[in-house]
Amino acid sequence: MEKLLILSGPTAVGKTELSLRLAKAVGGEIISADSMQVYKGMDIGTAKITKEEMQGVPHHLIDILDPKEDFNVVRFKTLAKEKVKEINARGMVPIVVGGTGFYIQALLYDIDFTDNDDDMSYRHELEEKAEKEGPEALHEMLKEIDPESAEAIHANNVKRVIRALEFYKKSNTTISSHNREQRENVSPYDYRYFALTDDRAKIYERIDRRVDIMLQNGLVDEVKRLLEAGVPEDSVSMQGLGYKEIVNFLQGRCSLEEAVYVIKRDTRHFAKRQLTWLRREKDVIWFDKSKETDDEILERMKGTLK
Repeated sequence: MEKLLILSGPTAVGKTELSLRLAKAVGGEIISADSMQVYKGMDIGTAKITKEEMQGVPHHLIDILDPKEDFNVVRFKTLAKEKVKEINARGMVPIVVGGTGFYIQALLYDIDFTDNDDDMSYRHELEEKAEKEGPEALHEMLKEIDPESAEAIHANNVKRVIRALEFYKKSNTTISSHNREQRENVSPYDYRYFALTDDRAKIYERIDRRVDIMLQNGLVDEVKRLLEAGVPEDSVSMQGLGYKEIVNFLQGRCSLEEAVYVIKRDTRHFAKRQLTWLRREKDVIWFDKSKETDDEILERMKGTLK
């Protein structure tokens, strides 16, 4: 059975630092489970790790796609499975690190995302509705039929909202219950699923500070460069937190102050949803950074591998 370690947790909880220490301790290589760090040229807004910060630890699924390309859970699962196999074959330990719980779940339980059929008419109908009435209208529809998915998916993530509505229309089953069934799959891996948490106020404080640093480091110029390079406003990459808000500022739809306020607020909401998602997952080994030091957490992680 192939080995697999997972380190997850909300944004700004401190996954990067611990993942590096864990990788060095166990002979690991890191696979990013981040839906945005796959994109080249999107460095500041994704808080992407630099070559220097990697400290010689190999990282995978970072900087591999053009921002004009789509990245989704199916593509992540395919690429991540290949990397897990390669890393194990080299005698190293793959460590999946990131806060996109849906991606991690798909890999861990080998979830099947086979489309029900090729009929795209309902998808086009929903896309048109989102265009005319805004993403909130679709999100309200999802709340009606599948409150659990509506809680987990942000209204602005139109593609995922549409996929959930489409799944229900075609199968008469909510995508959340389908995913729950799939979670009952036996994982094909010999895995440990670690999750970090911390005092909520501390996480929120770090989020606010991180956003301020992104702006100081040139987030506005980064987004401007991407638009000038022809990346469409409605592309998957530009829907990422921190990007769509700055696009709105650059297009004159809001002030910079308003954009920054929305980035901070929505990132805090995102962190809360990440924790909600993780608490529903089974077999998660929790570490609370408000109660243990990184040294103590690392020792406990290593202890679970014996």
